[in-house]
Amino acid sequence: MRIVRLTEETKSSLLEDLLKRSPNHYTEYEARVAEIIEAVREKGDEALFAYTKKFDRAEIDASNIRVTEEEIRDAYERTSPELVEVIRKALVNIRSYHEKQRRYSWFDSTPEGTILGQKVAPLAVAGVYVPGGKAVYPSSVLMNVVPAKVAGVERVIMTTPCDAQGRVNPATLVAAKEAGADEIYKAGGAQAIAAMAFGTESIPKVDKIVGPGNIYVALAKKAVYGYVSIDSIAGPSEILVLADETANPRYVAADLLSQAEHDELASAILITTSGDLAEKVSQEVDGFLKELSRREIIEKSLDNYGYILVADTMEDAVEAANAVASEHLEIVTKDPFQVMTKIKNAGAIFLGEYSSEPLGDYFAGPNHILPTNGTARFFSPLGVDDFTKKSSIIYYSRDALAKAQKDIIRFAENERLTAHANSIKVRFEGEGSGL
Repeated sequence: MRIVRLTEETKSSLLEDLLKRSPNHYTEYEARVAEIIEAVREKGDEALFAYTKKFDRAEIDASNIRVTEEEIRDAYERTSPELVEVIRKALVNIRSYHEKQRRYSWFDSTPEGTILGQKVAPLAVAGVYVPGGKAVYPSSVLMNVVPAKVAGVERVIMTTPCDAQGRVNPATLVAAKEAGADEIYKAGGAQAIAAMAFGTESIPKVDKIVGPGNIYVALAKKAVYGYVSIDSIAGPSEILVLADETANPRYVAADLLSQAEHDELASAILITTSGDLAEKVSQEVDGFLKELSRREIIEKSLDNYGYILVADTMEDAVEAANAVASEHLEIVTKDPFQVMTKIKNAGAIFLGEYSSEPLGDYFAGPNHILPTNGTARFFSPLGVDDFTKKSSIIYYSRDALAKAQKDIIRFAENERLTAHANSIKVRFEGEGSGL
């Protein structure tokens, strides 16, 4: 991996490189995505099935697009009992974590005759997209479906690509069943997003679409936002490790590579105050590359978006980390908890040398659907709140409104909205507003 000194210039160059990975920079695909969306919107199943045949080489129609209970039973038979048990263990942790995120309706009354509150209700129908291209992601099934179910969503619709024989990966189906997905459809890519956004004869329209995917999926979610809600426009995966001289270089190298193997656009960055650690991590990376199965993908990722930055101080390192606002941030220092207090922007924060990033991907419980491409500055991990909506509750008695009428009328008339003011005045006709 390249080793460079952290300066304002190198930090600026790094941020510029990372932003190139954003779906917003792949405008050349937008016209194609828009064409797919419009076709599915206008022609429904006809277009959906045609695109499935074109891209996935699968003969899918109304009779076989929905995964059957028989297919799910077959999936359990084709999945090792050991993996099923791991999925169930992870599910317990994920559900337990997300149950702590629940919010409840509240009401606050006063002696003056007012009641103000907030009603919290789940979405009626949530759509979950699960990728199925370069790798299989049953873990993403759990991370998307569980918070929806914890929120109380009654109908969770899941779409995922199938193979040329019309089969969905068995582990994906097992995870969906265990997590509580209500309906599973064999559809992938931008056409699946369009189907959930507008509805077809086979796939129902949803209220919100969540889940990661390739550039076509990301741009499709961006295009349908407004017709439905979405969680975010996810970019390629990324990890940033903050480390000092106490860090184990072998552990750090392994963690960097755990994200670089996702795809060629993944980013792996180490920021350290130790030049010696930087050299050792680079050597360990070279050693691991000889052993790992996805070496070609990892090498391209590191060549394009892999960095080892050597900072003069930990304060400089933290400042750079906050500027990057990484999806995954590992803090491997003498006192990681103290460093963590200075972090302002990160999707998920892993503390200490035994809290490696894959722990969060699969098992610990917090959601691994995280903000990418610097959006951790204003976005949060997927959670229960993403599957709820809130309504404000307002009640005023006549006496309470009488006390407030002058202020409301004055505000409305200042904005020249006389009908607003009149709506208050008519309730006290004959009494005078006192204005």
